[in-house]
Amino acid sequence: MSVSLPDADPQPGLILSSTGTPLQSNRAADELWKSSGLDDATGLLPRNILALINAARRQARAIDNVEARFGNTILLWTFIPLSHSGDILARGRDATDGIRLQEQAIRSNRLYRLITENTTDLISRHAPDGRFIDATQASFRLLGYWPEQIRGMLPESIFQSDNATKQLAEAGNLLRDDGYATMTLDLPLASGKKRWLEIASRAIRETYTGTVVEVICVSRDITARVESEDNSRRLADELARTSRLAMLGELASSIAHEMNQPLATIVNFASASQRYLKNAPENPQHLERVEDGLEKITHHANRASEVIRRLRAFLRKGQKRSAAVALNQTLTNVTHLCQWEADKHNVTLVFTPATNEPSIIADPVLLEQVLINLIRNGIEANADAGKQSSRLLLSTSVNAAGETLIQVTDEGNGLDEQGLRQMFQPFFTLKAQGLGLGLSMSRSIIEGFGGFLDAQPVAGGGLTLTCRFPLGSAHTSTPRSETVPDD
Repeated sequence: MSVSLPDADPQPGLILSSTGTPLQSNRAADELWKSSGLDDATGLLPRNILALINAARRQARAIDNVEARFGNTILLWTFIPLSHSGDILARGRDATDGIRLQEQAIRSNRLYRLITENTTDLISRHAPDGRFIDATQASFRLLGYWPEQIRGMLPESIFQSDNATKQLAEAGNLLRDDGYATMTLDLPLASGKKRWLEIASRAIRETYTGTVVEVICVSRDITARVESEDNSRRLADELARTSRLAMLGELASSIAHEMNQPLATIVNFASASQRYLKNAPENPQHLERVEDGLEKITHHANRASEVIRRLRAFLRKGQKRSAAVALNQTLTNVTHLCQWEADKHNVTLVFTPATNEPSIIADPVLLEQVLINLIRNGIEANADAGKQSSRLLLSTSVNAAGETLIQVTDEGNGLDEQGLRQMFQPFFTLKAQGLGLGLSMSRSIIEGFGGFLDAQPVAGGGLTLTCRFPLGSAHTSTPRSETVPDD
């Protein structure tokens, strides 16, 4: 009895001889080998076709799911022995799509396993109540439990602290409401140290109801980062302490610099009083000058005490004693205080006051100290120029923009462009015995009053130092004085 192959069958079919030669083929087989560019129907069969035929005949059973690939097509063949003729009925099935999907799934699974088993982060699945469903191999390194040990455990049994319990409860609420949560938990180790973990969680919801059915977590060891941040904070504290010590040294230098002026004045008046006192028996009228000198010594000693107190209050950013300061009168007083030093260097102080009596809101003592600094710097600049006599020009004015100006112009050698840029920097000085703090502190004090201190070169040599106070700094009403508590 012969076997026929129906042409209506959409799958390829062949009748093969015992040597593997195609004896008969249906329409689907013929169309397939022709469209695939093969020489004949033999190209549709597996390469080991003879071994398959012999096995089917010898065992008298069908051999199925034998793969054959050609081009982009994959066929699965079934070889059925025909007992009456000794031939083989071969029936094929196109399995290209199914096998491709299966191979892709195998590759994806292999890649997933490669990633999860070798990642340093812990990837874990959790039930809605937080219990571990599964975890990657990193669970032992990070938590001290193998994946099979951790299944069914609650996170609270691993992270045993009140803070962890609170964070886990908050994370559960966030997962329910927002679907995402992050937290940082510490895990005590046997060594007594802590391991810090940063855990990011994502909720997986049921499609229709939106109920959380599972939670995926990724836990990362951030111990090194936490320790680095702690070390950075520790270094910042040390830096702040060092900065305070440096400021203390600058404060000491500043006080020494500021005290030099009233102390020098006290010494001058004391020396003069001594000379007058020695000549008092022959010239009794000198006693009046001695009395005047002692009054001035007392005045400048009190002033030195006030300078120290105000300077410390200013440097610690405390309250300042502000008042309306009449600039013409203040500059007149300061000019008298510096007259003795100007005379010593043959410098004539020329003061041109403003006609509208300008005033600003400032601390009178600190403002006087700034003006003394500027005038003494101008006197020294004139002296360094080597002139037998010179002038130092002082003025107060209000410009067209409504700014109140105090200007001190010397006839010294001036500064180059680099010197102008650096002159207000702390510890910058061109004087052999200078500390480089006077101008730096003067600018800080003027800025504390809401003003500016700048320098401009003068044609022919010299500098003009300008204290500029914006319109808002002008006095409009007498302010209430604020008292700085003594230290």
